[in-house]
Amino acid sequence: MNAIELQNVCVSPDLPNLQQLQSWVDTALEAIDYDTEIVIRLVDELESQALNEQYRHKSGPTNILSFPVEVPAGIELDLLGDLVICAPVVAKEALEQQKALMDHWAHIVIHGVLHLLGYDHIDDSEADIMESKEIALLMRLHIDNPYLSVND
Repeated sequence: MNAIELQNVCVSPDLPNLQQLQSWVDTALEAIDYDTEIVIRLVDELESQALNEQYRHKSGPTNILSFPVEVPAGIELDLLGDLVICAPVVAKEALEQQKALMDHWAHIVIHGVLHLLGYDHIDDSEADIMESKEIALLMRLHIDNPYLSVND
């Protein structure tokens, strides 16, 4: 079983519960054949902004940051990495994009786990692969394609 260490350091209504987070993480990790641990830290805009500036050199808060664990050779560790999710940004995006809040949370968590597994969206071909994977995983959860705009 995949383990989640949940660190909630934000004051925000309508956060997903541990069971929801576990379901989304497990869905994203279905393809791997080992159990792992992920730390999920729910933060406010100030912490997200500070981490985004420090590690990505971008200003302002962001919805999610992924920090894969780099384990030295010869060390066995089940930790896949950390996800830092800014709850207020996720809520704002869901509202702006007219998406159900928990559907957007599911997408953000799955997106972050895929980053921990090595997926990226730096160039168009990588983005296509990652987005296709996200869409397929979300479909298993009966969540619509998050990349379709409201007007599509």
